[in-house]
Amino acid sequence: MSGTVRDTTFERRLSALLNSGRSALLLGGRRGVEKESLRVTPEGRLAQTPHPSALGSALSSENITTDYSEALIELVTPTFTTTWELLQYLLDMHQFVYRHIGTELLWATSMPCRIDSDGEIPIARYGNSHIGRMKSVYREGLGVRYGRMMQAISGVHFNYSFPSHFWPAYAEVLEARDHGQEFVSARYFDLLRNYRRHGWIVLYLFGVSPVVCKSFLAGRPHALRDLTAHTAYEPNATSLRMSDIGYRNRNQAELTVSVNSLAEYVRDLSRAISTPHAPYAALGVNVDGEYRQLNANILQIENEYYSFIRPKRVARSGERPTQALRRAGVEYVEVRALDVSPFDPVGVNQNKLRFLEAFLALCLLKDSPPIADSEQHAVDLNHLTVARRGREPGLTLLREGREVSMIAWARELLEEMTALCEILDRGDAARPYSQALAVQRAKIDDAAHTPSARLLAELATSGESFSELALRMSKLHKDYFLDLYPPNEARLAEFAAEARTSLERQKAIEAADRGTFEEYLAHYFAA
Repeated sequence: MSGTVRDTTFERRLSALLNSGRSALLLGGRRGVEKESLRVTPEGRLAQTPHPSALGSALSSENITTDYSEALIELVTPTFTTTWELLQYLLDMHQFVYRHIGTELLWATSMPCRIDSDGEIPIARYGNSHIGRMKSVYREGLGVRYGRMMQAISGVHFNYSFPSHFWPAYAEVLEARDHGQEFVSARYFDLLRNYRRHGWIVLYLFGVSPVVCKSFLAGRPHALRDLTAHTAYEPNATSLRMSDIGYRNRNQAELTVSVNSLAEYVRDLSRAISTPHAPYAALGVNVDGEYRQLNANILQIENEYYSFIRPKRVARSGERPTQALRRAGVEYVEVRALDVSPFDPVGVNQNKLRFLEAFLALCLLKDSPPIADSEQHAVDLNHLTVARRGREPGLTLLREGREVSMIAWARELLEEMTALCEILDRGDAARPYSQALAVQRAKIDDAAHTPSARLLAELATSGESFSELALRMSKLHKDYFLDLYPPNEARLAEFAAEARTSLERQKAIEAADRGTFEEYLAHYFAA
């Protein structure tokens, strides 16, 4: 059951890049982070307070918004060409938030605190504008379709784009006549397919949600075991967040969106947001003047489709994601599979992001044939298997119709990444990418080094419930941020100015609205 399969296409492409004499080809890619955190009380219960106005407008702030819930803060960084600059910015954002949330805390894990019912989860509000109301109605729809509890899960999203100077050189390697946007989009879809094939390794290496508070499971069938009176777990799980317990809900199990090309991806998503779905129609759309969802289609909008990675293009005002992709192609990819780490105050660290950067380069350069339906089934099963059983000794996955050792396959992927990390390390004596790879190799050699195993070991040592441990870590993180000295006062002042400006932008948006909300929705979906 050896997992070793030699990818000669990858070897040839990598050799050609190395022989081109342009060692800095992969340097200078742009990376950003979106990090979600629940606001909780000092007792570890979900905050019922509105999004603090001192943080700005959740509708129009460039940095600090909300995701599903009014209590689910989302911090959005700009893009940077170095990882340390990115994480410094994220750290400064946390300092700013903690200066304005009083006694509240940011929950330190992906899986939520104790929540006894959906009614405790306040849906995010964005003011009185048509777009603000649409955002809230969309969230109402998520609640009635999937339950609010699932929407209280947090995550870290990693956004990455390759440097513009890379594409002409890569076109030469592939002997492509053009290196324009059509070429770039096609190559990003090569990456997307290979991430689907190999992205299970991200769950193994970085998953840190093998346990949940039992309140999260209330009324739902599951096969998790009891760890404590209030904690359930899967002994060898890596990321229950990314399993059928979390985001991989059964409602979307039959929905397949192809990444074989940009045209097919847009086609499948467009079909899903325009095709009625009888069970959702039965829920009602506008009932007695109150919207329960935006529409009764398979997806209300494109963002409802959950995937481990997405092709993205910054959209213009009022432009849907598929329209933006159709207009100008893929600009970057969004990796959505990272759990919030309780062992890192900002939820993520440099080793993790550097590994992901090199891994995305691997997915780009490897041979990437189209994914047939049969392979897509195996790909989905592999992700679920690693999410639920990733640390199980002797675990096997499906590869090209055969069962293979997960560990052997993982070692092969890391071996292929060795030269890529050396390229990314060019000119840096500290060899940060190679060091990041070595940290991950240790997790392959011994599952006890994985963050999911570390979390379970911490619980076993302390005797705490999941919620008790998460609350303790949340308090430690708050102390860390408030005690940092000296704070970056200039950047904190920038955040405060942006908060004030965003509130003015929201007022302007509301003042500019014309027509009815129904007319706004009709125009949005007709475009």
